[in-house]
Amino acid sequence: MVRGHRFLLLLLAGCACGASTAGACAEGLLGAKTPASPTAPAGAAPTASNLATAVDPDSPTARVRPFYADGTDLALADRDHFVDPARTVLEKNELLKKSGQGDCLDQNMPLDQVPYDKAALEKTFKSLESISGDQARVVVAFVEGSEPHRLEWKLKKVEGTWKITDLLSVTGEWALSQYQCE
Repeated sequence: MVRGHRFLLLLLAGCACGASTAGACAEGLLGAKTPASPTAPAGAAPTASNLATAVDPDSPTARVRPFYADGTDLALADRDHFVDPARTVLEKNELLKKSGQGDCLDQNMPLDQVPYDKAALEKTFKSLESISGDQARVVVAFVEGSEPHRLEWKLKKVEGTWKITDLLSVTGEWALSQYQCE
């Protein structure tokens, strides 16, 4: 096995081993544990999946999945799926492009700015969803070549629908919300 695959397996290994291990895994992937929301059962474990796993169409993971399953880039993504701060950055980027000054964003940000190779992605892609009230995080991890990548999507429930508020690269150390497209 290559180094990147070992890293990815170690990173996500606990997620498939049961609720108590999944909770620990979520804490490691997502940062400090957040208190359970009143609507979530106490001790509810985050949900792990890969690209072949069926997901609830109304889940945060379902909102993020098209960027990986279909190769959707930020330029083609429906702006109604985003709220601030992400939406403002994407709209400013569109205005910049229309003015003829080019892009300030790499539209391949969901893949941590690496080439999209669906076959390779399907082999290594893992995601972990964590919901706390009207806030959610979906952490995705995959290996491209021998390099592991991990991104965190932040979402907020708005009028009953999950909307993307931000995208952060843990491995690339950038955040969509920090871009200044002016």
